[in-house]
Amino acid sequence: MAPHTHHGARPGISQAEFVQFQRFIYDAAGITLSDAKKALVSGRLAKRLAHCGVGSYGEYFRLLDSGAHKAEVQEAIDLLTTNETYFFREAKHFDLLRERALAARPRGEAFRVWSAACSSGEECYSIAMVLADCLGERPWDIMGSDICTKVLHKAQIGHYPMERARHIPPALLRKYCLKGQDAQEGTMLVEASLRRRVRFGQVNLNTALPQLGQFDIIFLRNVMIYFNGDTKRQVVDRISALLKPHGCLVIGLAESLGDSGAMVKSLAPSVYVRA
Repeated sequence: MAPHTHHGARPGISQAEFVQFQRFIYDAAGITLSDAKKALVSGRLAKRLAHCGVGSYGEYFRLLDSGAHKAEVQEAIDLLTTNETYFFREAKHFDLLRERALAARPRGEAFRVWSAACSSGEECYSIAMVLADCLGERPWDIMGSDICTKVLHKAQIGHYPMERARHIPPALLRKYCLKGQDAQEGTMLVEASLRRRVRFGQVNLNTALPQLGQFDIIFLRNVMIYFNGDTKRQVVDRISALLKPHGCLVIGLAESLGDSGAMVKSLAPSVYVRA
């Protein structure tokens, strides 16, 4: 029988066990967890120990490492990846999107955007509102991807608490979102015609990418902070290769590519263009 803790107390995580999970999430997703994240790791995984009936973090790690529990491995990845987002985060990035979409209108070819760490979908639907507004029925296409399957499921549904909508321009909110009534009060649902225009799929940026085609703009915002220098270089190279000539890579305002962006050059703070 597995050892158990008294009165529901949480088993502690030793430094050696924490190092195992640092390695686990680095190998799985390329994410570098600092030593300051030890409490976060023990807190987020505690309920999985109970669920799996194991008495220590080391035992839980061995269960993941055995390769026999693929669903549990995904569960652990989902819990250890941080997903924080909201609609129209960083307004200037959406101004750039609008400019680029309007400039592409006369060319008539499909305007393609990839949200490469889309979390629960707010970024994708913000992009969709701008493209629907600028391009209407002209061809456009949005791909949203994340390593975390739980947030992708939320993204596909497109149903959010109303407070997430505070940065959506009022005209777009009225046009593309439905306000929850009765039991759904305080929530909003992205309109079905818009949801149909966005494809979601699981993509691990830390491995060879699937065949996704080429994009006019790729959003890779607030992701690089979790990668070390080598991983960052590899991810940026992989992603930049999927930009059309003169396509844009958009990263978080607090981030920098440093010497990572061999295939792209700086256009503006947090915006890079493929030569």
